[in-house]
Amino acid sequence: MRISVFPKGELDALVKHKSMTVFQWIALARTLPVEGLELYSLFFEDEDDGFTASVGDALADAGFAMPMMCASPDFTHPERDVRAREHDRQVEIMHITRQLGGPGASTRVLSGQRHPSVAIEQGLDWATENIQSLIPLAKELDITLAIENHYKDGFWQYPEFAQKADVFLELLSRIDERAHFGVQYDPSNAITAGSDSADFLDLVLDRVVTMQASDRRLAPGATLDSLRSSDGTIGYSPDLQHGVIGQGLNDYHRIFSTLSTAGYDGWISIEDGVNGMDEMRASVEYLREARDLYFGGSTALRVKAHEEARALAGATSLNQPSIDTARKANA
Repeated sequence: MRISVFPKGELDALVKHKSMTVFQWIALARTLPVEGLELYSLFFEDEDDGFTASVGDALADAGFAMPMMCASPDFTHPERDVRAREHDRQVEIMHITRQLGGPGASTRVLSGQRHPSVAIEQGLDWATENIQSLIPLAKELDITLAIENHYKDGFWQYPEFAQKADVFLELLSRIDERAHFGVQYDPSNAITAGSDSADFLDLVLDRVVTMQASDRRLAPGATLDSLRSSDGTIGYSPDLQHGVIGQGLNDYHRIFSTLSTAGYDGWISIEDGVNGMDEMRASVEYLREARDLYFGGSTALRVKAHEEARALAGATSLNQPSIDTARKANA
């Protein structure tokens, strides 16, 4: 298992205020004992190929992989032209993912926002159509589309269309592809959708290709019911607070035990740092201890179910040896 980090606490500085550059974030992340950085599609808004190449150079210089690209396409928007633009932008991000992450890197894909005028069946049809249309490109680039059980993009007005487990599972069942499409499992998002996060993992376990790790707690006086009713607020509800992994609502003992037993030895990306880098470091240390405890200290990459699907499809293996073994082989 390898550990990545996502700059959740720096997104406003990186995207909204532009007071931090991606290169500054990469430099800051060098202080963390992790193997990769998960990046965000809005870092590459209105940027050219030269910028992307420079980001790749900075990642390489820092010794980081780029295993996961966070993207938030809105495939359930009621306007056809908007859905088309969202599709085209996702295509661009998939190419950037391949450029920075290489074969097997994942691009997150979502259903879209829960627009009040869009009925469930219609939204499912639109989301399915758009995701299916992207799979041939994922095969061509040899990357993986990873659909997240999502709560809400920080820059969205409405929560995720497929936030609820029944809608998410219905969408997942409509897409048979397993070699270049799978689930990005986020335990905290399962809780906000009304599910036990470990129970939800059992439902999608055979399709998990990547994972985001965070932990959430409710603000004093808040309830999960009040959180789920906040449908019209830009960004995240103030009732939902990020914290150090292992100190919130998720049962990580059961989650990691389930993953390791199923042969998941892939990327886990930490979504933390909202309350500062000290909490991000504490979350990294928690994941490093979990790697020793549940994954035998492995820094290899092998996701059993995904490997089996790729083998059936005739795709090459994405297995990678442990980092120490690879270094000795290249010495």
